[in-house]
Amino acid sequence: MGKPFNFNHQFLLLLPLLLFPVLINSTTDEQPEIISRFQEYLRINTAQPSPDYEKSTQFLLTQADSLSLESQVVEFVKGKPLVILKWPASDPSLPSILLNSHTDVVPSEISKWAYPPLGAHIDEHGNIFARGSQDMKCVGMQYLEAIRKLKSSGFQPKRSLYLSFVPDEEIGGHDGVEKFSHSDVFKSMNVDIVLDEGLASPNENYRLFYAERTPWWLVIKSTGAPGHGAKLYDNSAMENLFKSIEIIRRFRASQFDLIKAGLKSEGDVISVNMASLKAGTPSPTGFVMNLQPSEAEAGFDIRVPPTANVESLEKRLAEEWAPAS
Repeated sequence: MGKPFNFNHQFLLLLPLLLFPVLINSTTDEQPEIISRFQEYLRINTAQPSPDYEKSTQFLLTQADSLSLESQVVEFVKGKPLVILKWPASDPSLPSILLNSHTDVVPSEISKWAYPPLGAHIDEHGNIFARGSQDMKCVGMQYLEAIRKLKSSGFQPKRSLYLSFVPDEEIGGHDGVEKFSHSDVFKSMNVDIVLDEGLASPNENYRLFYAERTPWWLVIKSTGAPGHGAKLYDNSAMENLFKSIEIIRRFRASQFDLIKAGLKSEGDVISVNMASLKAGTPSPTGFVMNLQPSEAEAGFDIRVPPTANVESLEKRLAEEWAPAS
């Protein structure tokens, strides 16, 4: 994005605080306030499919005011605000740094949680239980707390530092960062490097990834003649679908084996996970069990690394994975 970034001394000073938990560099007196702000953010219900973006936006603007950061709210799609904060540079001519995070989170199966997913409960070990505590409200708050710490030390960045809090990442980001990255707003920021989310770390060691896998969301739909549940016949919708699922399962296993053998890291393989399965004829008590359905479908979350042979994968999809029906 733009010209190659030069990791100068100013950025190297900034990097540790942006990447490592701020609690490590905070006094005991500061920690309750940091945790309290984090909990407040976690308790805002931004779960898909109905995230409360209005409330999260107000929270972020309040944080910006407390840090004397410039703020801007942009809506490329009505009701889906994108919050941009700015810490101006001492040398505005230099390309800027963008720290990105998303405000939305995935839904929760509340019955499977030990504590309410929006409660931000802290147990006796200091663990915080909340949807978004890792993906990725923690990172957004680490950015803000790092800036708070740097500002209190008198640090002044040579490059302008932007923070973007984007909507809809968990459903593809088409109305958020996708429109943002093609906008005049983004072009005017003169961004040279972007830091985004990665893997959560249980210790003080963080890994940096310089490339992101591309999501391919695939739905395979098979058809077949409906029939009585007791009848055996070839090429039912369910049978046809499971032929595809088994082929994909074997491919997934081959990729996973590379990780297990230490030959590749997780970011270097094509990951495939079945995320949905839909079939059957509904009835008032569940599904009609003695009727084989005429249609069945499965959804897959596929992540493709930049080093993968895309043409080969597309050919595999068309010739191997797609059901013959």
